[in-house]
Amino acid sequence: MDNNTLIAIGEALIDFIPDKRGCSFDEVTAFAPKLGGAPANVCGAYAKLGGKSRMLTQLGNDPFGHKIMKELEEYGVDTSCISLTDRANTALAFVSLNADGGRTFSFYRKPSADMLYTPANISENAFKDAYALHFCSVSLGDFPMKEAHRHAIAEIKKCGGLVSFDPNLRFQLWENHEALKKTVLEFLPLAHILKLSDEELEFITGKNNIEDALPDLFIGSVKMVIYTCGKCGAHAYTKNNSAHSPARKVDVLDTTGAGDGFIGSFLWMLNRAGINAGNIENIHESTLRECLDFSNEFCTRSVQKAGAIDSYPDMSDYTI
Repeated sequence: MDNNTLIAIGEALIDFIPDKRGCSFDEVTAFAPKLGGAPANVCGAYAKLGGKSRMLTQLGNDPFGHKIMKELEEYGVDTSCISLTDRANTALAFVSLNADGGRTFSFYRKPSADMLYTPANISENAFKDAYALHFCSVSLGDFPMKEAHRHAIAEIKKCGGLVSFDPNLRFQLWENHEALKKTVLEFLPLAHILKLSDEELEFITGKNNIEDALPDLFIGSVKMVIYTCGKCGAHAYTKNNSAHSPARKVDVLDTTGAGDGFIGSFLWMLNRAGINAGNIENIHESTLRECLDFSNEFCTRSVQKAGAIDSYPDMSDYTI
């Protein structure tokens, strides 16, 4: 069996997208429910490009959970490893949009069904055809899902697969920001690929220059660092090579899920190029730049539309 499937573990939720931007929550008059959650978005991006992806999470046995299951399946994401529970509801996130498309979140997750997902929920066959495992920090709080992450990381490494980590910091979900930093630094060395943004660098490393921070990031298993800078494009580094890709200037409507689309499409490109845990350090500079260019364009198209997976392009109008 070909090991081409991207696995993502963590939250799948409903993003409630506002009907207007440039205003506060109390000025929004309507919200539209959209499938969201960073790991689910990554699966969606990978699947929309024609790849195979599988989601590991738990949803409430409620209308929102059923909506997520249905829509993931429609996008081509394998939902066979998603659990349903009556013990908690599906997570919700209400979003407000700044004039420039930037976001503020208000989460309903105390607890949500995904937080109660345990290692026992993970099927023995979940990694049978795995290429990579992707995860974020949202589901690494002090609840059962954290241990499910540890188990999943151990299993994917047994299979020789890649591990991808996007901290995707959501400060409002952590009462203690030092606990968030400690958790990110605990899981960071377990990843082969680390993706972080210019807004996250200083919090994680204490440094505001990526070149200065690289020695603090190339620790443990880390073999590649992807650094996204919004309208300034993206950088990628290995210990042997680096590349930069500028971003095309466009009018931004909504940045929801843009970073998830970036890493989902980047992982798809790595798989397409035959890059795996064994050879990622030796990726050629031209291949690295090609992956960055593709993912930058993927995001550029995404931010001109509302929502996350709904806004992602597919391969119908790409030529690569």
